[in-house]
Amino acid sequence: MDMASHPASINSRAHGPAQRARWAALAQDAVEANAFYAPDMLCAALDHLTGQPDIRLIESFDSGELIGLLPVVVTPRHGRLPIPCVGNWMHEHCFFGAPLIRKGQEISAWRGFLAQLDAAHWAPGFLHLQGLDAAGANAAALEALCVEQRRGRREVHRYERAMLRSGLDADQYWETHVRAKKRKEIRRLQKRLAEMGMVEQRLLTSRADLPHWCADFLALEASGWKGREGTALVCRVGDAAFFRSACAAAFDGGRLHMLRIDLDGRAIAMLANFRHASGAFSFKIAFDEAMGRFSPGVLIELANLHAVQKDPAIGWMDSCAAADHPMIDSLWAERRTIVQYRIALHGRGLARVGRTVAFALANSAEALAARLKGQS
Repeated sequence: MDMASHPASINSRAHGPAQRARWAALAQDAVEANAFYAPDMLCAALDHLTGQPDIRLIESFDSGELIGLLPVVVTPRHGRLPIPCVGNWMHEHCFFGAPLIRKGQEISAWRGFLAQLDAAHWAPGFLHLQGLDAAGANAAALEALCVEQRRGRREVHRYERAMLRSGLDADQYWETHVRAKKRKEIRRLQKRLAEMGMVEQRLLTSRADLPHWCADFLALEASGWKGREGTALVCRVGDAAFFRSACAAAFDGGRLHMLRIDLDGRAIAMLANFRHASGAFSFKIAFDEAMGRFSPGVLIELANLHAVQKDPAIGWMDSCAAADHPMIDSLWAERRTIVQYRIALHGRGLARVGRTVAFALANSAEALAARLKGQS
């Protein structure tokens, strides 16, 4: 099908109300949920995360209808290799990279994305895609389209992270998937904590409480090791503003899921989740390290398990955790496989030659490194 049937456009970082409304409509019908690219979080990131490279928002259309949105950036290096390339934009607080694509339009949307990148004078090297679900609709569409277009495609890396997806209620899940010894220890910690004062678990329900909850979360996160290392959200003004803005937009859209555990009215553990479609993404967790002997991080995750499993609107939750995370891996039994791909870009003349060479060099360097690692 020729590109006349798939008009596409590239937008700058400017994003007005009309664009946001268009993206919101697309997000509602997306084949793969991604709260990080839904307007709530994407626009908050574009507005507040300063110091980012030039971000281009690629839109793909079919017969005038928006069918895809992919934020991309140009990077001067590909991992350790001094090879510039274009990649999907995953900022420091973005943990899933699947573009928003309308259901049933997966291959058409990717056809539009890749055609734009092929034609773009600013797009060097190849397309490096991070944070995709190996079993998701985007991965499947990419594989099919690359075969059809004889376009090089290489898997760069994959890992598994914890996911919560079960028809069991919270108590059944806890009994089934968490070791008896650990369950006993958690019950003991809950009892000891209750002896310290009044313990209360709460889910955010009031818009009026949101600023207070955000402030408590930022302070709690900054009180621990992230604050000492300068990586807490509050350590950078833009990051804190991004968090507040994303939470406000998500709450107004019915997509913020925020929990806390208080001891005598003071937060000792909090977490924020962002919902999209039938799923949710665990975004950030914070707890009082001075209360570490009570494992407040585990206790807030137990509260989260109960909140998620009794909410019929949440069918699954992605932990967004690193691979082999000792705490969440011991609590959640399901896994999601996250992959990176290197996709060849085409073009004309010297542009095509340069991109072909860059793709081949990256593949060769990776193969050589793997051989040397095997010999060591």
